Amino acid sequence: MINIQYADSSEIQYIIDNDKHVSKELIEIKIKSNEILLVKDSENKILGWLRFNYFWDNTPFMNMLYFDEAYRGKGFGKALVKFWEVEMKAKGYELVMTSTQSNELAQHFYRKLGYKDAGSLLLENEPLEIIFTKSI
Repeated sequence: MINIQYADSSEIQYIIDNDKHVSKELIEIKIKSNEILLVKDSENKILGWLRFNYFWDNTPFMNMLYFDEAYRGKGFGKALVKFWEVEMKAKGYELVMTSTQSNELAQHFYRKLGYKDAGSLLLENEPLEIIFTKSI
């Protein structure tokens, strides 16, 4: 059994240790803003997380979905994304977004969950970034 909940300040060290894409200061802000969701097992161990913000300040955008290798392919990611979508719909949003690089397998995961290719971004010396949207 898993538990999905918003991160609180007691979990900040785990997030800082594992999310190398953003600063400690931003993680603190995102925790206070309820923009990080955690998946925990029945023993309260963190298995992974979802971090989001708002594209154009009005569309929920999933920035990071991460699970330790041992917990991938077990349905936890799907459950977490579905939970997030329900939360965003409850807040009145009708569309959510995410992205992944074209060389990452995550693109297939998002498509299986009903996300549609909506465009791309090409940055110098980086693989193509695929943008996905989903009506919720």
